[in-house]
Amino acid sequence: MTEETQSGPGLSDEALAALLKQAIRDTLILGAISSLALLVASGWRNAAMLATGAAISAASILEWQRLIRLINARLDKQKLPRSAAVVVLFFMLRLFIFAAAIYGSLKCFQGSVVALLCGLGLAVLATTWGALRLLKG
Repeated sequence: MTEETQSGPGLSDEALAALLKQAIRDTLILGAISSLALLVASGWRNAAMLATGAAISAASILEWQRLIRLINARLDKQKLPRSAAVVVLFFMLRLFIFAAAIYGSLKCFQGSVVALLCGLGLAVLATTWGALRLLKG
């Protein structure tokens, strides 16, 4: 008897992986379109800030996806991949690298903090939108 592994109520591991992959794509598309619109409306500094935030958002979803795979393997009592320590290390390292990227973008681009925050919020928006679509359909 094979049973599909569940990550949550009615959400398989495969569906979660597809949701996060779609969220990465949506984040990058929304970031590019928003950055182009901001470039025309407000200048390159604010567009660069938004693009930086969107890139950090997409990379954050990717790191969360790797961490979720590791946690699911542990919960399902499967053999942990050899790279389990590497995944956790890169997750922690990502926090420091992205903090430096945020600080650097604020200092170098000298654009709007609001544009950066909007870019950083794209991950939440794309993930929520994908989850709602998954629950609806």
